[in-house]
Amino acid sequence: MPLLAHYREMYRIRVLENEILRLRKIEEVVGSVHLCNGQEAIYVGAAAGLDLSRDAVFPTYRGHGWALALGASMHSILAELLGRTTGANGGRGGSAYFSTPKTAMYGENSIVGAGAPIAAGAALAASFDGSGRVAVAAFGDGALNQGAVHEAMNFAAIRQLPVIFLVENNHYSEMTPIAEMVKNPLLFKRAAAYGITGARIDGNDPIAVADAVARAAEHARAGKGPVLLEAMTQRLVGHYIGDAQQYRPAGEVDAVSVDEPLVRAVRALTEKGVASQELDAILAAVDAELVAASQTALADPLADPNTVLEHLYA
Repeated sequence: MPLLAHYREMYRIRVLENEILRLRKIEEVVGSVHLCNGQEAIYVGAAAGLDLSRDAVFPTYRGHGWALALGASMHSILAELLGRTTGANGGRGGSAYFSTPKTAMYGENSIVGAGAPIAAGAALAASFDGSGRVAVAAFGDGALNQGAVHEAMNFAAIRQLPVIFLVENNHYSEMTPIAEMVKNPLLFKRAAAYGITGARIDGNDPIAVADAVARAAEHARAGKGPVLLEAMTQRLVGHYIGDAQQYRPAGEVDAVSVDEPLVRAVRALTEKGVASQELDAILAAVDAELVAASQTALADPLADPNTVLEHLYA
């Protein structure tokens, strides 16, 4: 996928997240919501590097961007967060629990790091069913310190399972700098302890992410075991909507904004000779798509609370 197409997809995620923020502020969307502004290149690049006809992604609760990059519609995501019957899960999952399995996104998880053992399970199934499926567990840098993640990586390593453990390293474990959480900040080097392949990649470059994920998927699909990828990026927003971010040094967001994925993509495209009018046309089309999706979702019927106990399994 050329950079121009990546740029369009990253911008779609950005405006979707901004619309979710607007709707949350006016309390059309309720509950805890975690945005991914600044991390869009990871989702778009990873989606380009996978075989979405068979691979499976298990993201964290910061999953709107993943869902959109993997093929879910703006309308289905917004309707889900708005509690509408037309939502991806009929308005039942909300921001923290929705899934779009038809587009390879098998559900967010509000337990930090819990997607790793679930992805290992999907990879274990793939080792028996002949599907050639690769499972992706995507989580933040802080989650790498969770016991369940260690257990999942160890199990995947010993069984040579086709899993990609993709760390979205935005430098903060929720509100704590990762530098204060670990002795060695090179998180990808933990792969060596499990006897698996590890690499650090530029998480602000969708092409670099796509290449790394494609290579990791090929490695895993060939029976060579799991891969740990550490994608370096940054959040341009708080950990959650309402996070005052007092823990961030003054000027930090402005400093990283000069190299965030959308700014970098525009700079690279301009250097390649792409006209500003072409970029403006892409933005206008995406903006129109978002307005239509939001207006439709807001007009859709609310989910019936009398059916809240349906589709539950224990």
